[in-house]
Amino acid sequence: MKIGIAVAARMIGGSAIGALCSLRAQSSPSRSVWDGVYTEQQANRGGALYRQECSGCHGDSLTGADEAPALAGGSFIANWDGLTVGDLFERIRISMPANRPGKLNREQIADILSYILAFNRFPAGKTELERQTEVLKEIRLESTKPDQKK
Repeated sequence: MKIGIAVAARMIGGSAIGALCSLRAQSSPSRSVWDGVYTEQQANRGGALYRQECSGCHGDSLTGADEAPALAGGSFIANWDGLTVGDLFERIRISMPANRPGKLNREQIADILSYILAFNRFPAGKTELERQTEVLKEIRLESTKPDQKK
């Protein structure tokens, strides 16, 4: 009986450690916006969509106005630093455009988000920004390039 309890305790402990490691992996995304997570073509599509759907509130230069926050520059970066692209994607998906939340589909949001990243001078890459929140939660928004943080 004691052996059975000891084995069960080890199994539960092992499961708990495995779950903790899994949570830790989920809470610390492995990529960042500095890794080229969108393409220039996608950002160009996003620019056209941004002008059509977003610039009325956030401005042509993404500086924001009145109640609309800036989507570029120091205040934007400070607000989102340490969060994920998935967090920003979900904010847009759920609440934008303000006059018609949910109007934009996932592809349009990814394109607009690519434009926002490009405007903020994060580098383009060779693959388009994903459209699935779970994948985007693996990409950190970081104000400075990881190798420059030292």
